[in-house]
Amino acid sequence: MGTLLKFYRPLFPYSSRTIQLGTQRFHRLFKPNRRIRCVATSSHSQPSILGGGGSKLGSPESSELWLHNTMSRKKELFRPKIEGKVGMYVCGVTAYDLSHIGHARVYVTFDVLYRYLRHLGYQVTYVRNFTDVDDKIIARANELREDPISLSRRYCEEFNRDMTCLHCLPPSVEPRVSDHMPQILDMIKQIIENGYGYTVDGDVYFSVDKFPDYGRLSGRKLEDNRAGERVAIDSRKKHPGDFAMWKSAKEGEPFWDSPWGPGRPGWHIECSAMSAAYLGYSFDIHGGGMDLVFPHHENEIAQSCAACNHSNISYWIHNGFVTIDSEKMSKSLGNFFTIRQVIDLYHPLALRLFLLGTHYQSPINYSDALLESASDRIFYIYQALHDCESALSQNNGVTLKDTIPPDTLNSVNNFYNVFLTSMSDDLHTPVVLAALSDPLKTINDLLHTRKGKKQELRMESLAALGTIIKNVLSVLGLMPASYPEILQELKDKALKRAKLTEDQVLQKIEERNAARKNKEYERSDTIRKDLAAVGIALMDSPDGTTWRPAVPLAIQEQQVATT
Repeated sequence: MGTLLKFYRPLFPYSSRTIQLGTQRFHRLFKPNRRIRCVATSSHSQPSILGGGGSKLGSPESSELWLHNTMSRKKELFRPKIEGKVGMYVCGVTAYDLSHIGHARVYVTFDVLYRYLRHLGYQVTYVRNFTDVDDKIIARANELREDPISLSRRYCEEFNRDMTCLHCLPPSVEPRVSDHMPQILDMIKQIIENGYGYTVDGDVYFSVDKFPDYGRLSGRKLEDNRAGERVAIDSRKKHPGDFAMWKSAKEGEPFWDSPWGPGRPGWHIECSAMSAAYLGYSFDIHGGGMDLVFPHHENEIAQSCAACNHSNISYWIHNGFVTIDSEKMSKSLGNFFTIRQVIDLYHPLALRLFLLGTHYQSPINYSDALLESASDRIFYIYQALHDCESALSQNNGVTLKDTIPPDTLNSVNNFYNVFLTSMSDDLHTPVVLAALSDPLKTINDLLHTRKGKKQELRMESLAALGTIIKNVLSVLGLMPASYPEILQELKDKALKRAKLTEDQVLQKIEERNAARKNKEYERSDTIRKDLAAVGIALMDSPDGTTWRPAVPLAIQEQQVATT
């Protein structure tokens, strides 16, 4: 085996400076030809765990983060390679079409991890790539008679729009394959020099049987990789499991010059090269969907270790699949939904809440009924917080005291402890979302019940409860810019699903008021029930009748029947 003497220095030593220019993001990089020796990374060290405001978060035991590592198949205590800093690489989309809800789950999952690491006080360099050179892109471009790079660039922009809608923070860096050919070529050359690659007629293959640890991540043995199951049989390969690192140019395809002739990179080498370019060969977290464990991540490990024998990723993290009405989502079954299709009818934050309602490792079943429930729940959350904010704003400028009742203090502390404990236990977001119920109920009791309105230090309690809920929602990526705005947006989506306008709903309310005035109670009940059937709930109060979105009546009845 050869020894790697040099490789690319991380372009970002776990930090980045992003310059916003129009809709494009540009990053200040070191010169790409700077290289350093292949050396082992410094030993693990325990980070300083800080809160969002910079204060200590209690005992070290309570703030230790445990993450499930696909490599070890168990939860492990998170210890970054460099104290206080985290390098994280997440495989991005192959940009040839609009992204689907499976993509939404991946990037919401890792956005929450990114946010929580930052909440704990870590400085995170988050790298998420775009694959803009790939067979699928070329095929789609040929169908549309469009330049492949141009087509991919367009879908990269569409993807970023979807991520913005879903409240996913921009990564530190978003590298594209087409911008990193020098790094890719250099890694392939190093792999060949180290005895792990070979050339055939302008193609370059990785020799899997030269890498003894191949299959360690996925648990697959080389003999399990039967020829022809994933890719066409190629008799030129030394082993059926060998995979392409460089593909010779074919007519009508984009190509780049290389020592082996014109061509383009294989999929797996792209991520190996880009992760090394920005984070080095050893960093903390590499993530993606469960479908990437094999072959993509298995092949990445083989390539990176072949290029640098000190290559080491501490934690491999993967999220579970999305199913549609309990069937695996696929285009062939016709149950394939893009993010755009879903958020046309449901608010993006309702989709995000739905995705966080299941632990990221478990499969999640997508259905209209579950989206309706998520929409109803998120409306309730924002309505309670809006009412709380309104009550505080009407306090006539009275200065709040810096104390709160013991019961409120216990509620705040209990909720925060559940948040910290659950998130630090492999990001158990469903437990956090369930724990919201108690503080939200307390807010509503303080606002709307006789006993609550008489409580001592009522405004102080509302302020404390509202603040802790908002802080937690911010870490989950569920904090809206404006409560009135998002409540109206949720109502607009409900009207669209009901195929009604707000004027039509108000007209129905007037008709019902007239029926009640005339003691036509059967007519009044019919109007209420007809609106409830399409997800519009009427609420009577001394001030009149208003409406809010609700789970359609048939779905409610179905949910009751299955419980």
